[in-house]
Amino acid sequence: MNLKSNIQNSKKIYSLGIIGGGQLALMLTEAAKERGLKVCVQTKNSNDPAVSKADHFLEVDPLKIKGNKELIKFCEKIIFENEWIKIEKLSFIESNNIFIPSLKAIQPLVDRISQKKLIDRMNIPTTKWIPIKEFKDLDDEEIKNWNWPLMAKSFKGGYDGKGNKKINDKDDLKSFLDEIKSDEWLLEEWIDYKNELSLVGSRDSDGTIRFFPIVETFQKNNVCDWVLSPADINYDLKTFALNIFSSIVNELNYVGVLAIEFFYGDKGLLINEIAPRTHNSAHFTIEACSSSQFDQYVCISSGMTVPEIKMHSQGALMINLLGLRTNYPLSIEKRIKMLSKINGSNLHWYGKSKEIYGRKMAHLTFLLKGDNHAKRVRESQEILTKVRDIWPSPN
Repeated sequence: MNLKSNIQNSKKIYSLGIIGGGQLALMLTEAAKERGLKVCVQTKNSNDPAVSKADHFLEVDPLKIKGNKELIKFCEKIIFENEWIKIEKLSFIESNNIFIPSLKAIQPLVDRISQKKLIDRMNIPTTKWIPIKEFKDLDDEEIKNWNWPLMAKSFKGGYDGKGNKKINDKDDLKSFLDEIKSDEWLLEEWIDYKNELSLVGSRDSDGTIRFFPIVETFQKNNVCDWVLSPADINYDLKTFALNIFSSIVNELNYVGVLAIEFFYGDKGLLINEIAPRTHNSAHFTIEACSSSQFDQYVCISSGMTVPEIKMHSQGALMINLLGLRTNYPLSIEKRIKMLSKINGSNLHWYGKSKEIYGRKMAHLTFLLKGDNHAKRVRESQEILTKVRDIWPSPN
């Protein structure tokens, strides 16, 4: 394990330590630096995005407990880039409430099965689900209670379309199970939804909850393509979503930033998944809000006064830029130059070492001027056309 630093005094206590070094850690680090805080990052690759901005980093796999222990020596508080952590091992080294959120609060959210059990226990609407292992034991009559197609999801690690698989019939399921050779998946009923919504908010140590605008997300092959804020929803639906969020974070005594993805359609508002962290759907908050999702997490974790959240504009558009194939005619440098010339563009480049097909490389944010939803949709479509002419979606 190599300890590397951008400064002279490697024994200095840092305000925040981040487990993980990807683009979320990068934006957390940037937010911390704006607040005058010093950051140490634990990541296994010195080329990971957050390393260039951190004051200090531990070059060790974030899942290695030895590295986590070392991180604690340098940092007053430890925050997480994502939920892929080893709760059972971290619990042996927690002291003085160093982890934000606490391990107890985050534990029910680190995998899809425990999330579903929490949601069911709280009697919150979600998709009908069953572990694959249990589904295989159903008799023919019981299987009739399930309509094809179904959605298979891995217990852990699914993101950006990974860990998801549409299952069209029983033969399709058998082929899928033969291929993966694992029972660590669950099946969900297939939902024909009208809208996919996302709500990101924060809860501080005093129990105060703050919300960002509910947004609508637009997917291609289970990967978020673009986000429009705010979503066009009525008061009752908005209130229901806010109440669901509040119920979950209060039930868990959760401190930090959390995201909930919803399906909305004929079956009403259903929780799709919960992400106990900052989230792609709220990247627009960096430009569009008085305090971004990253700023909220940094302030809450470091004990600073947590700002209220207000939007600076009528709305916002966020567009993900994913890696293209090597034979794409425009180089990255050319694409970035062309995108920067689009009026109002705010580019966040993640600094990843290699463009890989389908990999998140950057995002763009545009502040919208339309004073109603219809105008903002038209404005967004015009911008999307310009962006996708330069950098198309690989999906």
